[in-house]
Amino acid sequence: MNKLSIALAAALLSATSSAYALDQINHQQPAAVKPACGGEMEPWFNGLIAEAKAAGVTDKGLGELLKASLDDKVLQRDRAQGVFSQTFLTFSTRMVSDYRLKQGAANLKKYADTFARAESEYGVPGPVIAAFWGLETDFGAVQGDFDTLNALLTLSFDCRRPELFRPQLIALLKLFDKGVVDSKTTGAWAGEIGQMQMLPTDYLERGVDGDGDGKVDLKNSAPDAIMTAARVLHDLGWRKGEPWLEEVKLTRDLPWENALRTNRLPHSKWAEWGVMGMKGPLGPDNGDASLLLPMGRKGPAFLSYANFDVFVEWNKSIIYATTAAYFAARLAGAGPLEPTTPETGLTQEQMRELQTKLAARGHDMGPKIDGVFGILTRDAVRDEQMRLGLPADAWPTPELLSKL
Repeated sequence: MNKLSIALAAALLSATSSAYALDQINHQQPAAVKPACGGEMEPWFNGLIAEAKAAGVTDKGLGELLKASLDDKVLQRDRAQGVFSQTFLTFSTRMVSDYRLKQGAANLKKYADTFARAESEYGVPGPVIAAFWGLETDFGAVQGDFDTLNALLTLSFDCRRPELFRPQLIALLKLFDKGVVDSKTTGAWAGEIGQMQMLPTDYLERGVDGDGDGKVDLKNSAPDAIMTAARVLHDLGWRKGEPWLEEVKLTRDLPWENALRTNRLPHSKWAEWGVMGMKGPLGPDNGDASLLLPMGRKGPAFLSYANFDVFVEWNKSIIYATTAAYFAARLAGAGPLEPTTPETGLTQEQMRELQTKLAARGHDMGPKIDGVFGILTRDAVRDEQMRLGLPADAWPTPELLSKL
């Protein structure tokens, strides 16, 4: 029996029926100390019940909560997110496959009316929605087999990111109340549900009935999933009619320190520095753009526009966001990536060594050295490249590691 089962047994020891058990829950008082995570399970669980009741969760949702248990496999997945240690080319080559491109095109045709309605109502083009659909679940085919309730309870009790997952657990209980999902619902290890892998708050607050059957079913209804994704992307700040990502060529060296996602400049400035489109000079400005170099100045190069930020809001990993944006561009008619030969990068072990050296020089590496090439590491690498007189393209190389 796990710790949660023991806590429930203690709380419900005298219960003789499910109705009586729910009555006991409804009359519990919040614990004097309500730890945000970890600690003793019983007071933590009692605090969760009190918070759920205060948020309006009814007996139905609380009754489903009684079926929960902790799942160590969820924590194992949380600690081993391999995608963040892959390069853009490794990840994008695997994820933007010929199969997914063909399936994406077929689904854009199959659900053309729904995609058209999504763009009309929310401004988000079909290829963008289809790209997320393909990357998240292979267009609904692989939605995950983790128990959603157990996953969110486990991640809420765990002390790594309880501030993220506890609200999702409360939202899930509200979905139980509505009857759209139940304690048998499965999905991704982090609690995402359905064909677009929506967290419960988005399901609850932004779910759209796309097929007109009077309910929102993100697991089984493609129109519901498409329309809901469009609404979420709209609410994240999507700008109707504007671009998101454009592959470009670099014809000469430029002041590489300007290749920052937040440093958006007009096409004229990038053209002045030798940036060209894949078929010739850059076209007219369609919103300022930043130069995105996911693998440094010798790897793939893109101009990213304001809508690219929405991809980052969907998934904070720049590797994932760039891959999704590239996939969407391919579905919208762009060609495959131009062949490049990026400079050799670092292994994850070397990346940890680099982060240790950067931290010793006063750079913020976050709460721990993890070997993940994230934003903090990227910014610190750029600063050290500038200090050492190296091209400041923010790509960590063995040369930089040796010079530090």
